Amino acid sequence: MKKLLLLALVNIIFSSASYARDSVGAYSIQEAMDSDAAKQALGDNVAFYFGEQKTPKIEKSYGEFKTNKKTNAFNKSDKEACEWVFLSAMVSLKERALKEGGNAVVNIKSNYKGNLVTSNDTFQCGAGALIAGVALVGDVVKIKK
Repeated sequence: MKKLLLLALVNIIFSSASYARDSVGAYSIQEAMDSDAAKQALGDNVAFYFGEQKTPKIEKSYGEFKTNKKTNAFNKSDKEACEWVFLSAMVSLKERALKEGGNAVVNIKSNYKGNLVTSNDTFQCGAGALIAGVALVGDVVKIKK
């Protein structure tokens, strides 16, 4: 009987339903980009333009690229986890721009769970008890400097 009770308790504690929270929120692009970690990881050799921000003249387009990143959110605030995973997604876009020969990513939009959201100021992030995720899509281009 004790084994059955213990098994039931373990099942309740570790059931996926107890960790199923998936709160989608909007977070400040500017705050995330102003962090020391973002400045160090992103540098200044690739420019980023979100939503409908005005861009310099585009000389060449290399296509649209997507990134979908997840991070451990355990014991972190949603904001902390979301800013961290946003940075991971931005690094992915930067690396793709450099690989393609571009120097900018424009028209960056959130694409969390296929829900395309255009904003100049915020990005979408889904945060749960254990994982946070950010999905972005943007156009890799070469802009006139």
